[in-house]
Amino acid sequence: MAKQWWMLLTGIVIGLLSAGLIFLAGKPPRGAAIVLLPPPTPAPIIVYVTGAVAEEGVYELDINSRVEDALQQAGGMTDEADEDAVNLAEILQDGAEVHVPPKREAPPVSELSPPGEGDSSKGGEESGSQQSTSPAIVYPININTASQSELESLPGVGPVTAQKIIDYREENPFMVIEDIQKVSGIGPATFEKFKDLITVEVKE
Repeated sequence: MAKQWWMLLTGIVIGLLSAGLIFLAGKPPRGAAIVLLPPPTPAPIIVYVTGAVAEEGVYELDINSRVEDALQQAGGMTDEADEDAVNLAEILQDGAEVHVPPKREAPPVSELSPPGEGDSSKGGEESGSQQSTSPAIVYPININTASQSELESLPGVGPVTAQKIIDYREENPFMVIEDIQKVSGIGPATFEKFKDLITVEVKE
């Protein structure tokens, strides 16, 4: 009789253990599964390429692109480009303008005649005759009143940019020489090349 009770008790214990294992196996896992998402793709930057390049225009580039990348998008620089005025390694920012100025030689400032002075070795009549036949540009020139040809004599300024300067100053006279950088097509590199050749004089 005792043996039968022992076997019955053993069967009950085994049944309970089996039921517990089945309950644990069927219970859903705690917490939610972690889903790994790919990193977001950086937004491209937009730059404006102008000047002595094959194709002026607005171009879309990858973030951290350099000036050289923008020029490649624009078909490269032309034969008239002043390559020394462009920093190819500069990292571009969104909305930047990349301007490639054309080559243009200008006499050194030390060799330019000061305003109002002529050649003291020549008489006034002879000097006046020479000026009427082949007038020389006297630097610094007033960018508020300079003619088209005077503006074109500045390094990095061609006919198109000279006309832009004239159009701009009609509505917005230049108060300081740095204001000329507000004209489309004239960036810091170009300004550095002719800043010593220009001046401003605002008429009342």
